[in-house]
Amino acid sequence: MSEEASGGDIYKPEKQGASWPEGYGRLVFETLDSTLSEAARRAPDLTGPVWILAEEQTAARGRRGRSWATPKGNFAGTLMMRRIEAPGVAALRSFVASLALRRAFVRVTGDDGAFTLKWPNDVLLNGGKVAGILLENIGDHLAIGIGVNLAHAPSADQVEPGAVRPVSVIGETGRTVSPTALLDALAVEYAVLETQFQTFGFAPIRTAWLAHAARLGDEILARTMREETRGVFEDVDEQGSLILRTPKGRVPITAADVFF
Repeated sequence: MSEEASGGDIYKPEKQGASWPEGYGRLVFETLDSTLSEAARRAPDLTGPVWILAEEQTAARGRRGRSWATPKGNFAGTLMMRRIEAPGVAALRSFVASLALRRAFVRVTGDDGAFTLKWPNDVLLNGGKVAGILLENIGDHLAIGIGVNLAHAPSADQVEPGAVRPVSVIGETGRTVSPTALLDALAVEYAVLETQFQTFGFAPIRTAWLAHAARLGDEILARTMREETRGVFEDVDEQGSLILRTPKGRVPITAADVFF
């Protein structure tokens, strides 16, 4: 564990200065098996939302149990919070998190045009995948796991055939961004959007997300374990479903891998 979280105490917001959002805890570790696993271990004792960051993960995982490499220099973090809504509503926080992450990227790189959002939960940099988000319900808590290629990106042969190419922040922008610097920016942006989500619901988040959606208006492929649907990416509805315009009409997709 790093000095920031020595003794295992959650960093109190008042110790972070004005830039850290009020009410959010902060834990930074040198090494963890997984920040999602650490969040699950700490869930019974949490009294408020907390960000957990690992400088290195040894057993990280992504969607559908896929492994996620997290070497030192990359970002591996989880926001753990009590789930106050039904699971379907809470799941819309994947849009809150990806939008917050995009804003954090703009904050730390100064580049507003390079980052786009890929349904349902990825962030792209110059068209390549730079970050992924995974939500898990853990009892009455929600864990939002976030992995970012800050310094390193997987090689093309490490990802599914046809998937978006992996990229890193340093490789695409030349900027070195530390995991803790990204965490500080992300925590601020997320807190603002979380308040908006709780106050006004999904509608403004949806509008802001669509403004930066990758391939909106283009033909894409949505693939589930059972079938494939090809169509024009037309919209994201009020439940967060992907809406494709196909020869058979508008088709809502609730969960799938998307290929361009």
